[in-house]
Amino acid sequence: MKNFFLIAGPCAIEGEQMAMDIAGEVNAICVELDIPYYFKGSYKKANRSRLDSFTGIGDEKALNILDKVRREFSLEVVTDVHTAEEAINAAKYVDVLQIPAFLCRQTELLVAAAQTGKIINIKKGQFLSPEAMRFAVDKVKQSNNEKVWITERGTTFGYTDLVVDYRAIPKMQNLNVPVVLDCTHSLQEPNQSTGVTGGDPTMISTIAKAGVAVGVDGLFLEVHPNPSEAKSDGANMLQLSKLKPLLEQLVKIREVV
Repeated sequence: MKNFFLIAGPCAIEGEQMAMDIAGEVNAICVELDIPYYFKGSYKKANRSRLDSFTGIGDEKALNILDKVRREFSLEVVTDVHTAEEAINAAKYVDVLQIPAFLCRQTELLVAAAQTGKIINIKKGQFLSPEAMRFAVDKVKQSNNEKVWITERGTTFGYTDLVVDYRAIPKMQNLNVPVVLDCTHSLQEPNQSTGVTGGDPTMISTIAKAGVAVGVDGLFLEVHPNPSEAKSDGANMLQLSKLKPLLEQLVKIREVV
C-alpha cells in the first residue's frame, strides 16, 4: 500500500522549543504508521485581517528554526512565501515553497519559486475552479520545474464559509501532479466582524476521512499543543494529542481504498 503523505505543524513558527516539540512528536507518529512526513511552519504571516495580528518572530530567526528542524529530524520542511524575493531567500532553509491561495495566480512569484528548484506547493484559490489550476501548474513547469503540488483548501461559500468539493481532487490529479487536501484551512470561517478568522475543528476528521476515501495524495493539518493559545489560526487547528488516533483511522481507510 502506498500511504498518503502528511504536511503538518503549527500555522506559524512561534518559537524554537514549540517547533522542535511538535516536529518530534509528529515525526515519531508518522514513523510508526509509515506515513511520509513534511514539517510545516510559516516563518512569516503576511495575509492578516488586522494590523495588530501576529505576523512572526522575525524572518531569519524563524527560518533558522525551520532549518534546525530539518537537520535535527532529517525532515523536509514547508513554508509559505509571498514575494519573489521571499522565495529566493526561504529556499536556502526549506525544501517546499508553499504559495498561499490568494497568491496562486501571481506569475512573478510562481516563476521565482519554480526557479529555486524546490518543490512548489500551490494552494488553490478559494475563488478558482479546480480546472483553472492548470495555468498555475503550467507556470511552474514552463519555468523548468516539474516538482509541483496542488493543495485543495475549500471554496468560498457566501461571505463567511468554505466548502470542499471532493470532485476537485481527481480533477486536479488529472493535471499529473500530487494533490493535497488541507483539512484545517478548509474549515475556516473567514470575514468575521472581529477581524479574526473563525473555524470548526470538530469537522477535521470528517474532511480528512472523505479526502482519503477519494484517493488524495497528501493531507495538510495544522496542529498545536493548545490551539486556543496559538498565535495564528487557532480556531481551525487540530489539537496535537488528537493527531495519532485520527491518523490511525485514516491509514485503515487507505488500506480499504
